[in-house]
Amino acid sequence: MKKLVLMILFFVSAIPLSAQEYREIPVNVYRDKMKAGWIGQIAGVCWGAPTEFKFNGIIIPENKMPQWNPEMINNAFGQDDLYVEMTFLRSLEQYGLNVSQRQAGIDFANSSYQVWAANNAGRTNLRRGIAPPDSGHPAFNIHADDIDYQIEADYSGLIAPGLPQVAIELGEKFGGLMNYGDGLYAGQFVGGMYAEAFFESDIKKIIDAGLACIPQDSQYAEMVRDVLRWYDENPNDWTTCWQKINEKYQKNKDYRRLTYNTGDSNIDAKINGAYILVGLLYGKGDLDQTIILSTRCGQDSDCNPSNAGGVLFTTLGFSKLPPRFSEKLDETKKFSYTAYDFPALVDVCEKLARQAVLQYGGRIVKRNGEDVFSIPVQNSFSGQKKTVRRGLLGRRATTSATALSKQLKPQLKPYKPSWQPDPPQNVRFTEAELQLINFRDYELTEVVAKFFPGWRLTDCGPDMDPGFRAEYSGKKNVVMTHPKSRGEACVLTKNVTIPKNKKTTLKLVVAAHDAAKAEFDWELIVKADGKELLKQRIAGDWKEITVDLSGYAGKTVKLELLNQPNGWSYEAGYWHEISIQSK
Repeated sequence: MKKLVLMILFFVSAIPLSAQEYREIPVNVYRDKMKAGWIGQIAGVCWGAPTEFKFNGIIIPENKMPQWNPEMINNAFGQDDLYVEMTFLRSLEQYGLNVSQRQAGIDFANSSYQVWAANNAGRTNLRRGIAPPDSGHPAFNIHADDIDYQIEADYSGLIAPGLPQVAIELGEKFGGLMNYGDGLYAGQFVGGMYAEAFFESDIKKIIDAGLACIPQDSQYAEMVRDVLRWYDENPNDWTTCWQKINEKYQKNKDYRRLTYNTGDSNIDAKINGAYILVGLLYGKGDLDQTIILSTRCGQDSDCNPSNAGGVLFTTLGFSKLPPRFSEKLDETKKFSYTAYDFPALVDVCEKLARQAVLQYGGRIVKRNGEDVFSIPVQNSFSGQKKTVRRGLLGRRATTSATALSKQLKPQLKPYKPSWQPDPPQNVRFTEAELQLINFRDYELTEVVAKFFPGWRLTDCGPDMDPGFRAEYSGKKNVVMTHPKSRGEACVLTKNVTIPKNKKTTLKLVVAAHDAAKAEFDWELIVKADGKELLKQRIAGDWKEITVDLSGYAGKTVKLELLNQPNGWSYEAGYWHEISIQSK
């Protein structure tokens, strides 16, 4: 009896009072799933792209849904859904996970691609010297609750298997460049879902994991709970769920308090996030249906299926995907404005994931000669009963109760809605930091004055990195301009005295973006004293245009040359010559 008691006491004493749970995933399995996550994003955005913002406040009819064609996959390389987040990956690759937000802001300010909404407002703020986090603060950014960081947060979970705290902190750093409040939480939610998708295939549990990464009293969290409840009420009728989403998050202005647009077109993160969930829930694990349903919900109907497809594809892994989603992918082509082709993209994500695992308390161990990530379980509901779902080769290690409570609970900042924000910090870049930003308003003014003497530039927007081009499409010394917004032209102005008794013409040599193609265009408008003399679509390569000014002989006239937006897709105007010729 005494021996039995001693054995029992020894056994009890060997059990730790508190144990840290670990989940393990072989690096080759992680890489396979991460690779699938990128393919899901790519497939979703390419498939939905023809419908983007063409169906607002209505369901896309089934016969208007594009059919998937494997060749579509290569339409991804010019998609902002992808290359913007690769800017963030590049900052992380160059400076590590601890890159400062100010450096991240400088890198984003130096991007040369076209962006919209919160991205555009945030980048414009950065280029004007407004440092983060003020660049995304509602005091300076009317787009704070827009969709932008939601559509580009996938990277934050793809490099953080089982590590939601990484997705949360990367959201604060990169999402704060252009978003605030629900606009920021949207990206942290998406990142949290990806982080869990490496270990979990149950969509509801994946959604719960994302929900645990954001303040529970936020409107975004309310939306997630709503969609989960509406799904449970009608699990086989996605259109009824859609109607409820539309009633609350489209028609009720209390849920659109700080998004840019208030009409049928709705770029708010909440309603578009709801459409991600419709695809994930009602798609019921089917790859095609998940993307199709997220698309058919409408609004930003390429971004939403991209997020939904990425999360679901991650749960499966690249090796289990149907070939139709990847067989035609050109792995030698680089994503626009980035250093990455597809293999390089996968490599940099693995590199960063290795850093994240080690930095956040994990280990890289050898099992059967292969590297394995051993990842501490992070559970936002610390204090409640924890059900640990072990991954491949799950192991347990011990730690103290105090360390356990800190390690298990990712740290969330208090809820701050965009319509009741903290005061801005009123931070600005230093002069030394400003010198690292390539685009500066005054530099563009100087460029115009140098190459087109007497002409003055106004209302030039920052998209596509306007300014001097040493060479463009065979011509040297070119100035590129871009409209300020969808409804505002960029304008070149000069007061000119027209000689008497001479034939006087204005000569322009202009081109559009990507001169080898014809799909990108803008409208050239020429005015004299407010009267329109010419309106011409500019597409493709260089065009020589003349405008007769003889009707103003003997007068001083105000000439205006407008780079007018036309469809708001790559609206850059390229100017090689602006001259007044009299004979």
